[in-house]
Amino acid sequence: MSTPWRATVLGSQVAELLRRPGRFAATGLSLLIAAFVVFGTVMAQQIITATVVERFRGTPEAVSLVVTPGDGEDIDEARLRAIRKTPGVTEAVGRIDGGSPLDGSAVERYLALSADPGTGALTQVRLLDGTYPSGPGRLAVDTRAAREYGLAPGSSLTLLQPEADGDGTRRVTVEVSGIVRGTATDDAEPTGYAPGPLLGELLGVPGYSRVDVRTDTASSASGSADPAERIRRAVPGAQVRSGDEVRQEEAREAVAEAEDTLELVTVFLAVAVGAAVLVATSTFRIVFTRRVRQLALLRAVGATPRRLAAALVTEGTVVGLLAGATGVLAAWGCGRLVPPVAGRFGHDLSVPSHLPLTQAVLTVLGTGLLAVLAVLAPSLSASRVSPLQALRSAASDEGAAGGTGRTLLGLLCAAGAAFLARQQYGGLPQPGDTEYDRFAALTVVVLSGGLAFLALIALGPRLVRPVLAAVAVPLRRTGAAGRLAVAGVGGAPGRAASVSVVVALGVCLVGSTLTCLASLNAYERYRQAVEAPADFHLYPRDGETLDRSLAADLASHPELAEVTAFRTAEVVEDSRGATLSDLDLGAVGSGVGLTARTGSLDHLEPGHVVVDADHAHRLGVRAGDRVTLEFEGRPVRLTVAATLPGAGPYGGNFFVPAADLTRMGADAAPTTVTADASQDDAQGRIRAQRAITDTLTGPERGEGRVIAEDSAAQAGEPDDLRTAATTVIMVLGLTVLVAVAGVATTASLTVVERKREFGLLRALGLGGAAVHRMVTVECALYGVLGGVLGLALGMPYSWLVVRVAETSAPFSVPAGELAAVFTALVLVTAAAGTVPALRASRTSPTVAVARAD
Repeated sequence: MSTPWRATVLGSQVAELLRRPGRFAATGLSLLIAAFVVFGTVMAQQIITATVVERFRGTPEAVSLVVTPGDGEDIDEARLRAIRKTPGVTEAVGRIDGGSPLDGSAVERYLALSADPGTGALTQVRLLDGTYPSGPGRLAVDTRAAREYGLAPGSSLTLLQPEADGDGTRRVTVEVSGIVRGTATDDAEPTGYAPGPLLGELLGVPGYSRVDVRTDTASSASGSADPAERIRRAVPGAQVRSGDEVRQEEAREAVAEAEDTLELVTVFLAVAVGAAVLVATSTFRIVFTRRVRQLALLRAVGATPRRLAAALVTEGTVVGLLAGATGVLAAWGCGRLVPPVAGRFGHDLSVPSHLPLTQAVLTVLGTGLLAVLAVLAPSLSASRVSPLQALRSAASDEGAAGGTGRTLLGLLCAAGAAFLARQQYGGLPQPGDTEYDRFAALTVVVLSGGLAFLALIALGPRLVRPVLAAVAVPLRRTGAAGRLAVAGVGGAPGRAASVSVVVALGVCLVGSTLTCLASLNAYERYRQAVEAPADFHLYPRDGETLDRSLAADLASHPELAEVTAFRTAEVVEDSRGATLSDLDLGAVGSGVGLTARTGSLDHLEPGHVVVDADHAHRLGVRAGDRVTLEFEGRPVRLTVAATLPGAGPYGGNFFVPAADLTRMGADAAPTTVTADASQDDAQGRIRAQRAITDTLTGPERGEGRVIAEDSAAQAGEPDDLRTAATTVIMVLGLTVLVAVAGVATTASLTVVERKREFGLLRALGLGGAAVHRMVTVECALYGVLGGVLGLALGMPYSWLVVRVAETSAPFSVPAGELAAVFTALVLVTAAAGTVPALRASRTSPTVAVARAD
């Protein structure tokens, strides 16, 4: 008898699937989104890899073999000639990579140098203007060198090269013959190019660090030995690798940064997948609750709970596999469209050569597994329905706020989260602590946050009504629609919690990321103001002092701005050496101002001092305390006006007013002069450099170096941080997308389930517009509940993450951005209920007296 019953149960499920496909489409929507984003990430990796491999030209495609010295010595001209004479070798060029400082400026400039033939299949450059060097004393430069150093064909450069005996420096003047575009790395630094023999003579290098070889494939195929083996015989000890092997290695290095980003994205994708499972679980529960009469009839005709649960799990698996296949196909189609669309906007991307079949199959099977996980608990609950339910109308069991066991589990998770967070708070690092294991600490914070979220899931049904009572006060005063919306959400706290918790997860992660980014950006701006406050930093030569009129002379040039002079002196603090400075901290530039951890940096008064974080921690002082410094054997007692959150500018540890430093007996001559370029671009810095060169007419006036280059490199760090954070936020936005899909699904199923309720409201005189407004407000309330719970959970952990990641970073809450996220979320969740609300508004009053479907 088992087979007929199994056939009856499965047949009933198939008939239900065919009769009401909309319910199953809603059930699989979140799983479809999960499959789409997972396989979309795979396609993104394929596109990035294909683009980098195709465009990377570290080793030209024509290179068949790469020869490098195996004995630690460069390959000299004799060995290069031996390689060229090897049968099967068509062309061989030597590579040299070096560099040289440039003379003729008061600031330090550097030019990387690389050997390249300039023409032929093995060249790495393309000539843009002028001619490629063909004789001694000539050099081609790339576009970055031309832009930053103001070079053009016919310009001259003076290179500073060490003497042959290593003692002293010689000046070598070369003429710029042409401008070239370098490899696909897009000129990571200013670079000059010349053929190998000319560059070797210029640098005084006896040989080549590498030789690129192009072979005649036809002759090598017919020979008794391959060209690689012949080269090994001709040049004993040399290492010979295939060009393909070298290019693959270079490509792996080139995509390493992108792969790191994608690995980070993969971590957060797990969050989106988890959200999809939560939404799918809730949706399956609602669907099965709606079908309670059908399930009870199956029980009445002999279906056992076990077979009924198996049929429901099979149903969910089919839905998951179909959703996975659809999501994979959609992601693959979008991946094929991305390169041509990007090409229209000037971005050259490569189309993957083939469909990653293995990943596609794994994604589909993984989605099916997610469906099984999502449907398991609802199917077990639904399979235990009593046969007597066949005599009743379909009802929802979503109104309960959770059992005692669920509440105890939630409280246990909350206690564990609080314990781990408290332990981590007690062990936060102090300024200057280099032994702190931040990775382990962040792992504990993440574990605590995971337990807190589990507690939110378990306690969510009990939190819905209190939170709703607090946030829905204005809605109750907006009329019947508002009051009914609040009652509708509060009447099913389990259902409201299942949707709002997923929304809370997205808000928590997005809000925490924005807050951490704002805090770390604030610290990064502080760090830049400390490490590279100005474009130019002028300091005296050894044993000399700066001219007292230097700052005034520099300030007279319109090409320069924000010229500042200050003094530093050595003091003793608690038997340790430290640096005392009269730098005006309020005048430190770099586009930002310094901040104080305690006290205020404004109006530093006589007899007061500002202390950096390390010394403040070591001395145990804060604003208002007293410190004693020793200057030239005399004690100096000062009051702490403020402490810094990190290091002080230009390596200073203590900062006092200029008058105090003078009274201590310090020389009146400045020890450092800083200045900015009036125009913040490459040409502006070039003009500023020339102005400094014209001013520094004598060696006694000091030396200078460009801090702008260091500042640019450091400015790239927050850009990288911002790019990574933007990527993370976009991926976390997928969690919100899944949550919004859950809101739409829940609203759609609720409208079907509450037809009689809506019909009764219409019969009592509530208009269609009011019903529409009621359902829309209900969906918006899911966003409000999720936003409140998410921010309440995320802000404490954001503070803890910032403190663990960088102790000196100020905790900065981007209130405007968080308010924008909250508002957008409420509007999006309200919009998700537009279609269900429209269906509800069209419910006829006659439905109130009709028999439940």
